[in-house]
Amino acid sequence: MNIGIDISQIVYQGSGVSRFTKGLINSILQHDKTNKWTFFFSGLRRRIDSILIEKIKDKGFSIIQYPFPLSLLSFLVNDMRNTTKFLTENSPNFKKLDWFITSDWIEPPMPCKKATIIHDLVFRVYPDTVDKTIVAAQANRLIHVERESELIFTDSRSTATDLMTMYDIDKNRVVVNYPGVSKNEQLTSLSTLDKFWIKKPYILSVGKIEPRKNIPRLIKAYKLAFGKSKDKPALVIVGPYGWGELAESDDPKIIITGFVTDRDLVALYRNAKFFIYPSLYEGFGYPIIEAMHYGCPVAASSTSSLSEIGGKAVYTFNPTSTEDISKTLINMNQDSALRRKLSTIGIDHAQSFSWKKYYQTLIRSLNDSSSN
Repeated sequence: MNIGIDISQIVYQGSGVSRFTKGLINSILQHDKTNKWTFFFSGLRRRIDSILIEKIKDKGFSIIQYPFPLSLLSFLVNDMRNTTKFLTENSPNFKKLDWFITSDWIEPPMPCKKATIIHDLVFRVYPDTVDKTIVAAQANRLIHVERESELIFTDSRSTATDLMTMYDIDKNRVVVNYPGVSKNEQLTSLSTLDKFWIKKPYILSVGKIEPRKNIPRLIKAYKLAFGKSKDKPALVIVGPYGWGELAESDDPKIIITGFVTDRDLVALYRNAKFFIYPSLYEGFGYPIIEAMHYGCPVAASSTSSLSEIGGKAVYTFNPTSTEDISKTLINMNQDSALRRKLSTIGIDHAQSFSWKKYYQTLIRSLNDSSSN
């Protein structure tokens, strides 16, 4: 097969979609020895890592880059769709493709079969937690997905159910494909903690700072749980700022790091007393599996995909209840046997999320649909 894929999302460091895109590209480069791939990227000020570009070329695959910002692409796809269709149908870059795979942002018309990857439907389930421009763009995209995509890959059964409930999409078009979560084998040291003025013990939470991540409620729950106790564990909140209310506190035990490198993140996972993820809604939830990889006990919201993804390896709570989050913090902090149990189960559970499996399901589904 000759397959094209949009990888524009890879440049948004610190986001789950960037991590997903990087993992998918690497799995294609590692495992595909049969198909031809063309990687398409569009961006104005952001650039792809030159090392990744060389890896793609070394495999004999192609990469085509366009100097268009997302706002211009959105205008072309949604407001000038007939013009865009004329351009793609007459472009040799697209005419040669058997499949074109999109994800997350735009859904251009194509002269070949289309597959798409839907990470979540937060813009429909919790629209107030998403920027209005993103809500509008995603709403437009799903109209085209509903009409045009022959295959739709979702990151969880939860998202698949949301999709078939909210749109006129037959279940035969939907494939649940759990993303891989790789363990970073880089050596780490306690110097990471010194860099951010972190002292053990500490509780860790990771995620882009935006309303659905529920960080202000987590901070309130932490204060409710531990008050002004001098020997309380610190709360370390990691992730780049997205939009909405800033994560901030005057409590010196609450440390907000912003974006950190992958190497520093591994060190933070490995040394945390436990990990807590209070997100209101997730299509998958990368950080909970990442934490498990490094033996960090996990507590997570009982909503959306998180119970499905975490299984028996997570201690769940109601993310809309400050009191329930507070009780969870207390229980996880005090119960060492619970933490040991979750750590042991979690390490084993994390192994099931493999990029090789993801790649195999993707290619098998494209092949099966091509032959129908």
